[in-house]
Amino acid sequence: MWRYVYRAVDQHGQVIDVLLSTRRDAAAARRFFTRALRMLKAIPSEVATDAAPVYPAVLEELVPSAWHHVEQYANNPIEADHGELKCRLRPMRGLQTDRTAQVVIAGHAFVQNLRRGHYELGVDAHPALRTAAAFTQLGRAI
Repeated sequence: MWRYVYRAVDQHGQVIDVLLSTRRDAAAARRFFTRALRMLKAIPSEVATDAAPVYPAVLEELVPSAWHHVEQYANNPIEADHGELKCRLRPMRGLQTDRTAQVVIAGHAFVQNLRRGHYELGVDAHPALRTAAAFTQLGRAI
C-alpha cells in the first residue's frame, strides 16, 4: 500500500524528524511540521518543500516568518537523503505494517546521522568505523 514519508533535514544534512502517513493532506502536514519544530526547538527562517498545495497554508499558520522555498531543485538534499532509504527498502520488498515502517525509517535516519558525525558518538574513530564505535559507546552507556 502507498504511504507518504515526510522528512525534515536541516542545512547541515542532519535528519531532524521522520513521519509516515497514509495521506498527504493538511492534517498530516500540520502534524509533521509541529513535531519537527518541537524537535528543532528553534524557528527556521527558510523551509524548502516540494510544491504540494497543502504546505503554504500550514506553514503560514505554524511558521509565518519563514520563507517557503518551492523552486525547482530546492528540496534536492531531502530527496537525495530519501534515495538511500529507498535503496534499503527495495530489496526488502517493503514493510508489513505502518509501525514497522516508522521504526525502520527512523532507525535509518539515526544511523545516517551517526555516519555523518552529527552526534558526539564515535567521532574519534575512522569514518568507516564510526557506526560500530558509536554503537559500542551506546552499549556501554545503556
